[in-house]
Amino acid sequence: MNEEYDVIVLGTGLTECILSGIMSVKGKKVLHMDRNSYYGAESASITPLEDLYKRFNLPGSPPESMGRGRDWNVDLIPKFLMANGQLVRMLLITQVTRYLDFKVIEGSFVYKKGSIYKVPSTETEALASNLMGLFEKRRFRKFLVFVANFDENDPTTMEGVDPKVTTMRDVYKKFDLGQDVIDFTGHALALYRTDEYLDQPCLDTINRIKLYSESLARYGKSPYLYPLYGLGELPQGFARLSAIYGGTYMLNKPIEEIVMENGKVVGVKSEGEIARCKQLICDPSYVMDRVTKTGQVIRVICIMNHPIKNTSDANSCQIIIPQNQVNRKHDIYVCMISYAHNVAAQGKYIAIASTTVETNDPEKEIKPALDLLEPVEQKFVSISDQYGPVDLGAESQIFISRSYDATTHFETTCDDIKDIYKRMTGADFDFAEMERKKNDIFGDAGDQ
Repeated sequence: MNEEYDVIVLGTGLTECILSGIMSVKGKKVLHMDRNSYYGAESASITPLEDLYKRFNLPGSPPESMGRGRDWNVDLIPKFLMANGQLVRMLLITQVTRYLDFKVIEGSFVYKKGSIYKVPSTETEALASNLMGLFEKRRFRKFLVFVANFDENDPTTMEGVDPKVTTMRDVYKKFDLGQDVIDFTGHALALYRTDEYLDQPCLDTINRIKLYSESLARYGKSPYLYPLYGLGELPQGFARLSAIYGGTYMLNKPIEEIVMENGKVVGVKSEGEIARCKQLICDPSYVMDRVTKTGQVIRVICIMNHPIKNTSDANSCQIIIPQNQVNRKHDIYVCMISYAHNVAAQGKYIAIASTTVETNDPEKEIKPALDLLEPVEQKFVSISDQYGPVDLGAESQIFISRSYDATTHFETTCDDIKDIYKRMTGADFDFAEMERKKNDIFGDAGDQ
């Protein structure tokens, strides 16, 4: 271990593994360590089920009705991949897709006045939907056509809207959309967690709705994908990419000290040895003195023996509860997957509800989501502090990732990756540069 590296990475969460993969592809010499004995850090999938019970300090072992412990891979952080989003693009360009199999999530639902409705995924569905009345549907359709045709470089598509000035609130007014439709558009299509976006320029919202529509167009049922065997497969895929390019991995490595000289990182001490480096990437848990708390997220993992009611017995789905519907400032999300994704025993379903904490009673805040899931066989509650870096790393050369937020997809994680990349290299992240140059011998052998 007493060697010199370009980059040392601490923690094998998804953000860290993607960055170590990218740095290795760029020809950097990378050492990647984790204090845990498993990959994934905060974004791990826990198996067997017994380990999940231990992690949440539940007494005893899982009942026999839960089936074999090894059949479970339970995500600690619930997220899906947008089919046309940045993470899928990173997976495709690096060919990490060859280590993973994905399934399309069967439906996206939105909560309105105590019931859940399918988010329309085609024009036909939109016209048949109970979410809106007939005249509202016509106005909404006009709005969607406007968004689909909108091109920020072509003023003729803008219908008098200035993408950098006109607020989204004014765009909704222009199409005379009612409050329920605004809720549904902003939260279930543009996937905002709060309503702050209403008074900001509309370009970001238009692009988000386009991303949703384009993702949906790829597979038809919903815009979301999910990897078989759980999200923990994602960091492992990128770790493998890093290893192919000469990256060194060490699990079970206690980190004793981050060694600094004149305010700049020069190495990491573990088990009495020092590995030297020019730059360091890590998650907040390794440098608690360099991060600030930005909030809290509550996540409740629920094991059930039935699909969620009113979802047409879908074996996977997402439910969004817009904040206005439950008098909150942040949306509540439910991600559900099941035995069909090799993450649960036969006939079992895993639903994970999550939201940003606003009060001193987070479990009460998330109750509207849990009410939709009844009856629940076992629940596991976690309340996690969220952290962001105090120091952007210009002087220290320590680059700290942000905690995973309450969004249901990985777009914000990819934004963080691109931000860290730019701070480390001084250049914008370029997807094309990530093209693979070496073949993974195992992968090629497996293809034949």
